[in-house]
Amino acid sequence: MATVHEKLLSSTASVKTAPPRNKITVVGVGQVGMACAISILQKDLADELALVDILEDKLRGEMLDLQHGSLFLKTPTIVADKDYSVTANSRIVVVTGGVRQQEGESRLNLVQRNVNVFKFIIPQVVKYSPDATIIVVSNPVDIMTYVTWKLSGLPQNRVIGSGTNLDSARFRYLISQKLGVHASSCHGYVLGEHGDSSVPVWSGVNVAGVALQSLNPDIGTSKDPENWKDVHKQVVDSAYEVIKLKGYTNWAIGMSVADLSESITKNLSRVHPVSTMVKNFYGINDEVFLSLPCVLNGQGLVEVVNQKLRDDEVAQLKKSADTLWSIQKDLKDL
Repeated sequence: MATVHEKLLSSTASVKTAPPRNKITVVGVGQVGMACAISILQKDLADELALVDILEDKLRGEMLDLQHGSLFLKTPTIVADKDYSVTANSRIVVVTGGVRQQEGESRLNLVQRNVNVFKFIIPQVVKYSPDATIIVVSNPVDIMTYVTWKLSGLPQNRVIGSGTNLDSARFRYLISQKLGVHASSCHGYVLGEHGDSSVPVWSGVNVAGVALQSLNPDIGTSKDPENWKDVHKQVVDSAYEVIKLKGYTNWAIGMSVADLSESITKNLSRVHPVSTMVKNFYGINDEVFLSLPCVLNGQGLVEVVNQKLRDDEVAQLKKSADTLWSIQKDLKDL
């Protein structure tokens, strides 16, 4: 007896579904991982979304919750499993997994514990998706991007850290608030380390091509009568403030990762400040990853913009690199 399916539909093809072309995997279904997932879904970037975590109940619950919203999405397949085979043939893999810093724990010890987690995650990712581009979100993101590059064996163009894409978004938003102009029309970059030693490039900040430095030569310095330097201080402090208020940050980083994913899946060749290998840039001699303005398209991170920086900005970048190298050089098992 024919089933309802057989009575309703007459097949015209021997294979009814094509393999995914824009499959995106998110590793880790914590607050950040799920913010990345929902942001990617809302931008219609994936034809399949895979979630991976070791917490099976949480993982299944998140998968079901998203699947139940399928009517409102244009991603036909949402899957999840603790087995990395579910991630097979991903175009992009977003890594948000890792351990949190414990009270009184040194940064080196935190990084070493995360290295041990990544030693399991990264080989599994590469095994099932050898052609994927990996976007690292886990903190400290610059060092973990270096760790991912070393563990994965992938070329530099396919290992990207989310870096200062979010710091720069915060920077542009705060500038927009001071000027009363939308953030998308306020142009400027925060480069270097994602964190306390990040570098605001005041020499490049502009609105409609008008450099703010041409209007206020002391902008961003301690001599500035308008105290624009506070804008960067707010950028550095903003994550701490959000964490203090709600316990974690997730929405803005999720939107930032979806923004990076869009440039890759849609082959946009947009410029983003993301973490990449900076050896031989600006006189940096060590194998460290820091954020510079980079072109992202379907091949991953394909070019770095040779931005003209002031001497003090170059000095700050080098200091960022030294800070990271002082931790990286002591990492074991890479």
